[in-house]
Amino acid sequence: MACSIGDPLPRPLTDIPNIGPATAEAFARAGLDDADVLVAMGADAAYAQWLRAGLAPHFIGYYALVMGLQGRPWNDCRGAEKEALRARFDTLKAENMLPVSALERALDEIGLRAPHR
Repeated sequence: MACSIGDPLPRPLTDIPNIGPATAEAFARAGLDDADVLVAMGADAAYAQWLRAGLAPHFIGYYALVMGLQGRPWNDCRGAEKEALRARFDTLKAENMLPVSALERALDEIGLRAPHR
């Protein structure tokens, strides 16, 4: 992110609860490296950008993000709330993941494809 003199530096994603260095690095690869921008986007839009960048989906990572943006610990998600988040996550995946070829699926099944970016 280019800044001109006087522009504030982006706030690190790790300022958001439940986002550690590895998740912050993955979001940066998806083009998101400012906590204030991620907060303004919300969990669903930010996670959609993650998926469109070709990063692997992970339900726990998604709901940890949702909980973190609410200022809650990641393991606070339970019961009906967790089921509702699972439905949102599945919809996000269906709408935003890049198509995978039959060959890529076969390689994934036997563990031979390189990890996503």
